[in-house]
Amino acid sequence: MMKQYFEMKEKYPNTILFFRLGDFYEMFFNDAKTVSRELELTLTGRECGQEERAPMCGVPFHSAESYIAKLVAKGYKVAICEQMEDPALAKGLVKREVIRIVTPGTNLDTQALDETRNNYILCVAYIADRYGVSVADVTTGDYFMTELDSGEKLFDEIYKFMPSELICNEAFYMSGMDLDDLKDRLGTAIYSLDSWYFDDEGCQRALREHFQVSNMDALGVGGYDCGVIASGALLTYLQETQKTSLSHMSRLSVYITGKYMVLDSSTRRNLELCETLREKQKKGSLLWVLDKTRTAMGARLLRKYIEQPLIDRALIEKRLDAVEELKENAISREELREYLSPVYDLERLVGKITYQSANPRDLKAFESSLSMLPHIKYLLGEMKSPLLREIWEELDTLEDLCALVQSAIREDPPLAMKEGGIIRDGYNEEVDRLRNAKSDGKEWLAKLEEEEREKTGIKNLRIRYNKVFGYYLEVTNSFKNLVPDYYTRKQTLANAERYIIPELKELEDTILGAEDKLYALERDKIGAEVLRIQAAARAVAKTDVFASLALVAERGNYVRPAINEKGVIDIKDGRHPVVEKMIPEEMFIANDTYLDDKKKRISIITGPNMAGKSTYMRQTALIVLMAQIGSFVPASKANIGLVDRIFTRVGASDDLASGQSTFMVEMTEVANILRNATSKSLLILDEIGRGTSTFDGLSIA
Repeated sequence: MMKQYFEMKEKYPNTILFFRLGDFYEMFFNDAKTVSRELELTLTGRECGQEERAPMCGVPFHSAESYIAKLVAKGYKVAICEQMEDPALAKGLVKREVIRIVTPGTNLDTQALDETRNNYILCVAYIADRYGVSVADVTTGDYFMTELDSGEKLFDEIYKFMPSELICNEAFYMSGMDLDDLKDRLGTAIYSLDSWYFDDEGCQRALREHFQVSNMDALGVGGYDCGVIASGALLTYLQETQKTSLSHMSRLSVYITGKYMVLDSSTRRNLELCETLREKQKKGSLLWVLDKTRTAMGARLLRKYIEQPLIDRALIEKRLDAVEELKENAISREELREYLSPVYDLERLVGKITYQSANPRDLKAFESSLSMLPHIKYLLGEMKSPLLREIWEELDTLEDLCALVQSAIREDPPLAMKEGGIIRDGYNEEVDRLRNAKSDGKEWLAKLEEEEREKTGIKNLRIRYNKVFGYYLEVTNSFKNLVPDYYTRKQTLANAERYIIPELKELEDTILGAEDKLYALERDKIGAEVLRIQAAARAVAKTDVFASLALVAERGNYVRPAINEKGVIDIKDGRHPVVEKMIPEEMFIANDTYLDDKKKRISIITGPNMAGKSTYMRQTALIVLMAQIGSFVPASKANIGLVDRIFTRVGASDDLASGQSTFMVEMTEVANILRNATSKSLLILDEIGRGTSTFDGLSIA
């Protein structure tokens, strides 16, 4: 057995190997030491044919997910080595195989993941001064790709997606980028992969086979050489670690970074878009104000909108039309939100079905979610705005899948497969017949019991059943000497032994296996409809986001901004969306802002400490950003000129950890602004040249 363990460990050297032994996953040697230290588990030992005992520690297999999640959160990879046959029937050593490798970017444990944000894995291929970037979320099936021409743009993308895992080619690892800083700031696990992952032909082949297309043009990614390599390497890595078809990753979307407003990492931090600067919490951020979504899918989509404001006027106006219509139709909107509340996370459920880890209760939650879709579609049918009409057309109500789960699966099924009692009575004759054999028809078992008593002469031999071991033969110790060779011991008790024989195992498989097989069949029928479920999930998410923005606009007394391309920002009675929520009502003093690209390009804000200068400056940036995600804004009137970037340089924050003084941080950030700002950029410089001598400070400013 230890020889088998070493063979597995050799195949997966950079992982912690969870080696299944009976009811436990065991770890040995260095893995055991690491796990006992990281999870505070007892370290024991085991004889293994070597001079010294092997250090060992273990976790129960039925609760392993939580232990794996903790290790993965600390940046480790975990290989799950499973028993591939029943130990009672195995001849010689039980066959074992690694069925999955769990990494920070491929964790499927929904308990450990935040349902309101995606768990991204990002791949970078650095080739000839270009960066191919591919991003995926294996829990939802999202899969994107782009190409970039500079390290700064790459960092902006990494900060946008905040991946939990980053994989790259050796060239990127050696490119001099500060990857330790990324690990520290974002908590991202970073691994470089072998060069064969980034082989051009291999990457193209992986994509062609996965999407069943003849060439890259058919996939819409012709001409993206680096991007194709990053996407192919990422797909190969996911197939290697997940050991499944990944059929829910059904489309590869190319996105052009120029389609969205550029927000660099310091702007995201300073404007506190999705989390606060100091506590890193959602409360106190712009997302906290705008997020009144009812579904996990809606919450994730709203976060994406905030992180990627639009720069296309027509698309912004379409979103604003949708928000306006839902704001004005409060009764229909609230009814929509009522129907959205019970909707389960359909995107992540499809992932679970693809991985065959969806349990019967997941499917019942799926069914109750689908039963809401016809009502949502009916209400959307009353809407007139173009975007809501598009969503109405996209929304497939999936009534056939709802009916399938309703008719096949019991109202209150057990959580675990092996408990049985999943399929409804009357749904399938074969399952009914076998279930009756299990509950009423004890004849099979009684007959087998009688035959075995006669064969062996063991008068008190009994066939029994429990949930852990299934069916077994029980023989008291007084008759132990009569037990024949073909009995395989299963468990020892104080006064008896429990055994299994092939006939009994066969009977158990027939009785319990039929239900499992049928459940797997129904689950696969649902799994075959991945594309339809994902399209419905996207339509539900958009509906949820626009209903949330409409509700926030109504409650917060926001107005619809006019959008112009003339470089004019004209805000009347503007308010800071977050600060006004944090202080008692009516206490926030509104202010006007006027900027244009002619004579009024600059406003210099002066005043004593605590006068609200920073609040006023940030509120201008936030109002512009809100308008460009398609939200109403906190003002009595607003006319917003589209901006391509927002730059912020805020306060005296030094970064001494990476060897930069306040002055140096300031210079670097200002240099970045001077190099990248265009005539359409909005700049917020909150204190420049502070802390230097008078003339130095003035010359910098």
